[in-house]
Amino acid sequence: MKYTDLGLVNTREMFADAIARKYAVPAFNFYNMETLNAVLNAARMTHSPVILAVSESALKYMGSDMLMGMIMGANISPDEKMALHLDHGTSFESCVRAIELGFSSVMIDASKLPFDENVEITRRVVEFAHQHNVSVEAELGILSGIEDEITFGDKASYTNPDDVEKFVRATGIDSLAIAIGTSHGAYKRRRDDEELRFDILADVTSRLPDFPLVLHGASNIPQKLITIINKFGGKLSGARGIDVSQLRRATNMNICKINVDSDLRLGFIAATRRALAENPQNFNPREFLSAATTTMSQICADEIRDIMGSENKL
Repeated sequence: MKYTDLGLVNTREMFADAIARKYAVPAFNFYNMETLNAVLNAARMTHSPVILAVSESALKYMGSDMLMGMIMGANISPDEKMALHLDHGTSFESCVRAIELGFSSVMIDASKLPFDENVEITRRVVEFAHQHNVSVEAELGILSGIEDEITFGDKASYTNPDDVEKFVRATGIDSLAIAIGTSHGAYKRRRDDEELRFDILADVTSRLPDFPLVLHGASNIPQKLITIINKFGGKLSGARGIDVSQLRRATNMNICKINVDSDLRLGFIAATRRALAENPQNFNPREFLSAATTTMSQICADEIRDIMGSENKL
């Protein structure tokens, strides 16, 4: 299926506008009807472009037919500037499959491979994707942390600015994810005063002026959600995210896409735990699922306004 038949767009125009007007397009991961509706509601309420991100494990969980059925049922208009993005595609084949399903953007993540192998597999994905007018993201550097069975890493390595120009030229990618101190999961920093490596970001930006750069593992991890989760039986001691001021600073330095996953997971769990604890006689899933959707939608809207700066950017 062609993504244009679903009202979707690729990311090229939205990234160019984001760089010119110093904001970031939010890429919110979803994995069921509730998370998808939360993202859609927030984007439409704030008039923000948005990237609907799906990991390989989320695609496996939902099933391709169910996923694409939900996208079709969302009644997306091209004027809404929404892209459907494969997050952390692990192979050429998985990216091809996503494009054939109707994704308008794919990420090929070969960052754990040697540089030349990363270049080769990324170049192959770009060659195929561009034949279908699909945009491609790749990654240099490795993020630590765990989000699912695909996005995990025991070791982190910062992006080497000396590699970026060669990599972009050799692959033809449309955007580049870089590693400057973010990480996957809910435990992104050991201390509140830890800062991202803005020196690396500045160096990369100087070498790739006006080229779209991406931050993965950039959830804020709102402490109010941690408090609610722990109050109602959770155990998330020490969870810390990336400070809002640092993320806003990054959007002024060609970071035009910020990925958020953990914040929505935390919102889902916090709302569900509270709803079940406060109404223990409930056995209607729609009640706590509605509470979870409302909470996640508010999280998305708040981050669109306070972090991305993408409100009213359609």
